[in-house]
Amino acid sequence: MKNWDRLVGALKKLPGIGPKQAERLALHLIRASSEDVEGLLAAVREAKAAIRPCRKCFDYTDRELCRICSDPSRDQSIICVVEAPQDAAAIERTRNYRGLYHVLHGAISPLDGIGPEALRVRELLERVKADGAVSEVILATDPDTEGEATALYLAGLLREAGKVKVSRIAHGVPMGGDLDYIDERTLSQAMLGRREF
Repeated sequence: MKNWDRLVGALKKLPGIGPKQAERLALHLIRASSEDVEGLLAAVREAKAAIRPCRKCFDYTDRELCRICSDPSRDQSIICVVEAPQDAAAIERTRNYRGLYHVLHGAISPLDGIGPEALRVRELLERVKADGAVSEVILATDPDTEGEATALYLAGLLREAGKVKVSRIAHGVPMGGDLDYIDERTLSQAMLGRREF
């Protein structure tokens, strides 16, 4: 069935969707009412047309400035740099951070042909230089090879740019974790990042 294979193939392109999950979703869509399917298609079309990067932080929004950048109660002196919009959302769910964000939309990965020019690095430096109110930049990139390379690159540029504190989020043992099951790299980072108790 050509149409079935095309639908399953399209669904498999979504992140986190494997072949079996794609088939289950396809079956659900086939069984759903025409109104429900049309509603889904309309929602996708409308979101695709309306949602764009925030002019300031590059998180996704349907306005010129996202809700965080336009919130006067946020601490304007701190910028948390993340790789992707979902990373900012994850930090927001902690309810412990009240500063601003800057979304790079990726990480430096020479093997994949992604250099600093493909990311929102220039815009970050412009924000820090233009706005004398920024006192700290928190580098919250992923703790993998690409994220670490990106953090090191940004730290060097930010230190050259001026008087701004550059910090890195801590990495280490998760709450409830059993040390016996934690990999050596994570334990090593936890030991290096220890703080006074």
